[in-house]
Amino acid sequence: MRRALLWILAVVLTLAAAVYQRISGPTYPLRGKVEVSGTEVPYRLPRSAETGRDLEIPVNNAEGRLSGFIEFKRHPTEDPWTRVEMVPAGDVLSAELPAQPPAGKLAYRIVLSKDGREMPLAGGESVIVRFRGAVPPLIQIPHIIVMFLAMLFSVRAGLAALNRREHPRKLVLVTCALLFLGGFILGPLMQQYAFGKLWTGFPFGTDLTDNKTLVAMIAWLAALWAGRKGRAARGWVLAASLILLIVYSIPHSLLGSELDYTKL
Repeated sequence: MRRALLWILAVVLTLAAAVYQRISGPTYPLRGKVEVSGTEVPYRLPRSAETGRDLEIPVNNAEGRLSGFIEFKRHPTEDPWTRVEMVPAGDVLSAELPAQPPAGKLAYRIVLSKDGREMPLAGGESVIVRFRGAVPPLIQIPHIIVMFLAMLFSVRAGLAALNRREHPRKLVLVTCALLFLGGFILGPLMQQYAFGKLWTGFPFGTDLTDNKTLVAMIAWLAALWAGRKGRAARGWVLAASLILLIVYSIPHSLLGSELDYTKL
């Protein structure tokens, strides 16, 4: 019964970390609402898009009385802003952003108007959208599942390290195997399809997703080594579990791949 409760706790902690990582990341859609001359307008602004096709940005226009425009430029560059009027269609007002190469980014901002009054979305701040290549589901889905399982077994191993009635060795082995498969085989394949590079972390770059995966793998390999010859190595296992939990909670795609437009 106690082990079942520990697995339930591990699932809860893993789900909490996964949700936090997802909604706090720089590619998660920016949501909010503004009031334009008495009309409340909710919005959902994308910050990630698939390359190869223009990105449509729709805004709710249920009353049919809104107009507006969108300004955009390549990011980060000194390009001038390009302005495009938004077009009404049914109950939405929309405009399109031109597709960019993989890892290319656009900064954009939207201003709505009604009865001569203007209101910028997102407080007038620029929204950054990053384009990525299409990743085959046969790679993307297993990557997500395996990384989730790696986090789950990592948390469970940490709880086992705190439980003197359990030996965490088997959980350590499974965690290392899953982390290696998800982070160093499926992960680079995802990166290759999305941005054209297998690895952009140390020593080749500063991609935070790759680097945090590397840090977590080193921590778990250290715990694996410390537990050789049947040792429980509880302190090492607990430390590795906490490191992966912290790493997993860092927003996904923070300091991710970014196209250098000056090299085009």
